[in-house]
Amino acid sequence: MVRYVEIHPVDPQPRLVDKVVEHIRSGEVIAFPTDSGYALGCSLGNKEGLERIRSIRQVGDKHHFTLLCHDFAQLGQLAIVGNSEFRLIKSLTPGPYTFILKGTKDVPRISVNPKKHTVGARIPDHRISQAILEALGEAMLTSSLILPGEEDPMVNGWEVKDDLGHLVDVVVEGPCGEGGPTTVLDFVKGKIARVGAGSVEGIEL
Repeated sequence: MVRYVEIHPVDPQPRLVDKVVEHIRSGEVIAFPTDSGYALGCSLGNKEGLERIRSIRQVGDKHHFTLLCHDFAQLGQLAIVGNSEFRLIKSLTPGPYTFILKGTKDVPRISVNPKKHTVGARIPDHRISQAILEALGEAMLTSSLILPGEEDPMVNGWEVKDDLGHLVDVVVEGPCGEGGPTTVLDFVKGKIARVGAGSVEGIEL
């Protein structure tokens, strides 16, 4: 049976956060709120977890997963960030943006685009997400919880529990951003790949 964990949106309880982190470390898949809707997540090198997320999302092996990072230092360990990218990413984080960058050797192979050696990385502006990432001590492998045939992520924990409780191990209840998926900035191709919850005003790649 799925575990349903209600975490305070402003002052996340360490005991409950640690419990969620235990499940992540033991190889389980969680559904949790972010600043751009609900997401699915597992530990970085968790191949079975990655395949389960692919199955839930019904996406192929070309789907770009996102490395959800606690801070810029963590992102910099996993993605190659040049000077110009550094300034822009710094100004937009934390926030509802995903950045496509070349991955470093510290990224597990299953998390990297096999042909382009790129990763998607982001830093959420969300207390629950940040509390989980801080307690975990490393980035998480994630994907927006967008069901097949839908364009926007799910935004209610109780709906996630009702619809996907048999497919995930933990549902974290909490409010999330409802502005739609993240805005995707592809620094490798030098273009805005998707306009989403983050404003693109004044952004030049």
